Amino acid sequence: MMLVKPGELSSCLCRWCWIPNWLPSWCPTSEKQLQTAEDKMLRCKDQSCVHPYHSSVVVWLVVDTARDKTPLVLIHGFGGGVGLWAQNLDDLSQYRPIFALDLLGFGQSSRPLFSSDASEAEDQFVESIEQWRAKMGLESMILLGHNLGGYLAVSYAIKYPERVKHIVLVEPWGFPERPDTVESDRPIPVWIKALGAMFSPFNPLAGLRLVGPLGPTLVQTLRPDFKKKFSAMFSDNTVLIIDAYHNNCNETFVANMTIPYGWAKRPMLERMDQLRPEIPLTIIYGSRSSIDSNSGSTIKEMRPHSHVEIITIRGAGHYVYADQPEDFNHQVLQACDKVD
Repeated sequence: MMLVKPGELSSCLCRWCWIPNWLPSWCPTSEKQLQTAEDKMLRCKDQSCVHPYHSSVVVWLVVDTARDKTPLVLIHGFGGGVGLWAQNLDDLSQYRPIFALDLLGFGQSSRPLFSSDASEAEDQFVESIEQWRAKMGLESMILLGHNLGGYLAVSYAIKYPERVKHIVLVEPWGFPERPDTVESDRPIPVWIKALGAMFSPFNPLAGLRLVGPLGPTLVQTLRPDFKKKFSAMFSDNTVLIIDAYHNNCNETFVANMTIPYGWAKRPMLERMDQLRPEIPLTIIYGSRSSIDSNSGSTIKEMRPHSHVEIITIRGAGHYVYADQPEDFNHQVLQACDKVD
């Protein structure tokens, strides 16, 4: 698997966007800027117990407490990174060690050349998690995945069931099939279809790179809610804009795993029967999210002899852990309480 070191991001991003090498400043991102942004996100944490680690493949951090308990591993979603868990680490680390990963192609982790085959690309993610687990010497884990992270948590548990004691899915992506009626129910303008076809071979967030130095401003314009999500921790939203921009702008071709309009090429519901029934599931949705929670109900119906709990957190959108962090942390702690 071909890897790109985080320090080489600027030149690689410019090449991916057809930007000449003599204009490197057009892609204003670097390993140092990424690290600075995430350090600021985590600055308010207890520095005696938060430890970031770097390797040539996956970057992670650990909140080192209660070592006798099964660790909780946090897997971010599309366009995310370890810094976005800043409001959850303190509470969740009260009773067990916490690990948070930057998935391959995100944050400060390496940029692999993903396979164009959806199954192989998915396996690259899964194997990177397993290699990290083996390196850390963890016998078993509780996996908590948001969005894409939930999809990968189940994929990992199907392949390595003996390593997973509990799965917490937070607003999971990629479970249902794309409905046949999607276009007839909501007609899509021809010009949007044309743009979708033109950009389909590329990273969905290539637009951030195309606008170069205007990227952070674009993120702030499109996502003004970021300031509200972290207002309890920061008086301004500068670091949030930087963090979101650099995490997004630096990811590689996750598009290999999707079909038009963001549906998964390999829907996870089709494989839920492969997940061992003894692995308990907790599924968390936000009451104000646009994500369809029907997948949770379907999973519960598919696993009549397994523990499947569905939780809806009031007042939360897709980023449940940031919208209502106290309620989210409490629900996660309760879900994990029965795991040693």
